[in-house]
Amino acid sequence: MPDFILTFLKTALHVLIFPGLLFVAIGGLLLAGIDRKVLARMQRRIGPPIVQPFFDFFKLMGKETIIPNAARPAIYKAAPLIGTASLAIMMLFFPLFGHQAAWGSTADLIVILYLMTIPAVAIIVGGSASGSPFAGIGISREMVTMMAYELPLVLVFLAAAKKVGGTSLVFSLDSITAWQQANGCLLFHWAMIPAALALLLVIPAEVGTQPFDVAEAETEICEGPLIEYSGAPLAMYKLNTAMKMFVMTALFTVLFLGGINLGGGVLGWVLGGLLLFAICAVLTILCMTLIHAVTARLKVEHLFKFYWTVVAGLALVSLVLVWFGL
Repeated sequence: MPDFILTFLKTALHVLIFPGLLFVAIGGLLLAGIDRKVLARMQRRIGPPIVQPFFDFFKLMGKETIIPNAARPAIYKAAPLIGTASLAIMMLFFPLFGHQAAWGSTADLIVILYLMTIPAVAIIVGGSASGSPFAGIGISREMVTMMAYELPLVLVFLAAAKKVGGTSLVFSLDSITAWQQANGCLLFHWAMIPAALALLLVIPAEVGTQPFDVAEAETEICEGPLIEYSGAPLAMYKLNTAMKMFVMTALFTVLFLGGINLGGGVLGWVLGGLLLFAICAVLTILCMTLIHAVTARLKVEHLFKFYWTVVAGLALVSLVLVWFGL
């Protein structure tokens, strides 16, 4: 078989199955189910089964897609697919379980920063294409939210790159995980603890969960940008939310826990890699669930102020500490 066909098949396997679309979709829907179940227990409810997000997704996929008269059909349908593709591709830059990233480069963090904006832009573009005034309100809020958490996220990436690089900046996730396997996880270096906390606080805003769900705000502006969506396009947006949960937990695991690697061979891959990765992902989601359970939704101006003062301040503390070699 020609080499270019083997390369194509290998790339398709990475993008569509592991560590791409299928792996992220299944993992994300499971995390979403755990989040809903734990939240219900915190509120003294039974809650749905953990597999409920799978049922919801397939039910929506089977429903009719109603396109508003004022909508632009092509953009209306394409926007959620673009968001899904960006999330699946993002996972290809993560070195998990001690293996190198499928698409690793010397500028992984920069590429990931750009890819992370695409799902939010897809919501903005899709909401604009629906032609709803409620969507317009949600779009403006989504833009403010995206600008709010981008600054602390950049500072977190710079702190990690400087800590690993020493006299220079290292943006390769393969290099960052290799450094952690030799020197210990970044989470256990005291100067990086504020940056780790900042990233944990960025995750709920990136995913759009309470108290940072100002763009959708179901009880206020009726799902905002998604108000006119139904059927398969709405299912894809819901899948995007679940996938973002998984991708952000994977990012935290790679950036601060070294990608999880406790041995070689199949047994080491399963026990030292996949199992511990699942535990870290669930613990990260439980932190989000706790924040969700004890807080009310913030106003847009409060959200912006919180991220540009408290969260950015935490990331900046780590950056300053590592910059001076502490």
